[in-house]
Amino acid sequence: MTLASSRRKYEPRKAPGGKVATSAMIASLEAEGYDTVAAPFGEALVEAARKDKRIVGLTADLSKYTDLHVFAKAMPERFYQMGMAEALLMSAAAGMAREGFIPFATTYAVFASRRAYDFIAMAIAEENLPVKVVCALPGLTTGYGPSHQATEDLAIFRGLPGMVVIDPCDACDIAGMVPAMIAHDGPVYARLLRGKVPSVLTRHKPDYRFQLGKAQMIREGRDVLVISTGLMTMRALDAAEALASDNVDVAVLHVPTIKPLDVATILAEASRGGRLVVTAENHSVNGGLGEAVAKALLLAGVTPRFRMIALPDEFLEAGALPTLHDMYGLSVAKVKDQIKGWL
Repeated sequence: MTLASSRRKYEPRKAPGGKVATSAMIASLEAEGYDTVAAPFGEALVEAARKDKRIVGLTADLSKYTDLHVFAKAMPERFYQMGMAEALLMSAAAGMAREGFIPFATTYAVFASRRAYDFIAMAIAEENLPVKVVCALPGLTTGYGPSHQATEDLAIFRGLPGMVVIDPCDACDIAGMVPAMIAHDGPVYARLLRGKVPSVLTRHKPDYRFQLGKAQMIREGRDVLVISTGLMTMRALDAAEALASDNVDVAVLHVPTIKPLDVATILAEASRGGRLVVTAENHSVNGGLGEAVAKALLLAGVTPRFRMIALPDEFLEAGALPTLHDMYGLSVAKVKDQIKGWL
């Protein structure tokens, strides 16, 4: 916790509209108007494991908070509780992969990216083992402050050779990424939205299906192209609908795979029609989707007007998620305001 946030810890916060913000530190993502699916990762893993006996599940005392408890209940003989020992979790997963298993290792994103990074790098990535690291609380999806907010995880794992990196938007993406991860013969890091997860993409694009390494246009638009990933695709779509009432036509290109990046689709869309191009991500402004897209555009000589919606380069506050998302520009209202201000 920063000194400034420590001083304000017990002060009542004002939410938009003047109401005192809730003191809840972890809350469900705002997804008004969307249906939800309970534990899509756990359910998809159970379904896959029934067809493939190589699949095992491991966690570091966080099965309930990564939805791996669904797998543990259905297949207790293939579930391993490693305790609060992330290095052991990753090392054991590597050992199981060497014996022919496909391990899914779950924890919080901060613990994988900070505490266990060296073990993931040396025991898993360097050996190109098919360990699937699936992590809850990515970016700003918890109010517990810097100790639990994995705002730099995409940058960390993008830099790891051979590591595939996935940032799913919703329950459809999560259900679809599990079989794709299994089919990929190598290590994967995936962010995870857990619990009751919104079903977003098929509402806007009924034929949407997750494809590893592929970006997909969810909404067409003539004025602005938002290139988004993770929960920010949901926010971008909602902001696009709100901006339509102001005669601003916004396209949304969803990029669920950060590495490998679908450069071809991004370049093709960014080259069309002189649109403002905006990247949107639940991650630090450093080292995530925005910088990856900017690099791709610059190297290809594609130079649209370009802006980024991302978290600042700082340790973030603790508090209630709706308040924090508004504070740091990730709420629908703030996304809308930023895009409108850039036009």
